[in-house]
Amino acid sequence: MSRFYVRPHAESYGHDIGIIMLDCRTPFVPGDVGNASTYNYPVLYKTVEGLTLQKVIQEGDLKFVDQVVDAAVYLESQGVRAITSDCGYMLWFQDAVAEAVSVPVMLSSLIQLPFIASTLSSDQAIGIICANKQRLPNDLLEKAYPNANRPIHIVGLEDQPNFRGPILDETPVLDFNEVQREVLSTTEKLVAENPNIGAILLECSNLPPYASAISNLTGLPVFDFITMIDYVRAASRRKPYAGHY
Repeated sequence: MSRFYVRPHAESYGHDIGIIMLDCRTPFVPGDVGNASTYNYPVLYKTVEGLTLQKVIQEGDLKFVDQVVDAAVYLESQGVRAITSDCGYMLWFQDAVAEAVSVPVMLSSLIQLPFIASTLSSDQAIGIICANKQRLPNDLLEKAYPNANRPIHIVGLEDQPNFRGPILDETPVLDFNEVQREVLSTTEKLVAENPNIGAILLECSNLPPYASAISNLTGLPVFDFITMIDYVRAASRRKPYAGHY
């Protein structure tokens, strides 16, 4: 390509994934959706001011649908190839955003449920580790997995103090080792109580940093926001193959 044309409204170029962010203050460690070093490609963030974690998780507040759509439209105008978010509960806005833009939309890691189920045998189940089990209602799960044909076992981290502090209550310090200890003990209990689990899905965008440890502990495939984002990005930015014949 020798000619390049101005993209109307673009402030910068070359971003692969646009990420809609909640209005929160949490330490985003490497591996977190909110940490740009998590990716091997450029990402672009856009915060929806006023859309707090409490409004999404605890209140299921859909009054912000217009602001979320505006954020998605802005990200598309900057040239991103796909749009995601930093909270699994943003699934509430999935349909509205998908209707408003022309690029792929994947606002929640939960939309991987049908794919995960298709990889399992009929007698296996899916384990979900989420930020707050009490705020993950059946109608939200049904949006992600409308024709459920595999059992789902859900556990939340809302009662784990080292997780709850920085992630749900937005305290300023995150102790990685202590959070990982809580995540692994919760995982161990989940799998022990449900030995038919064949795969694990992490709902929360703050949990991918612990996915490797979960996989090592259980020997199971672990899906999360990053597996979803990497998958869609790979489809959106195909590269030619090089090799020998």
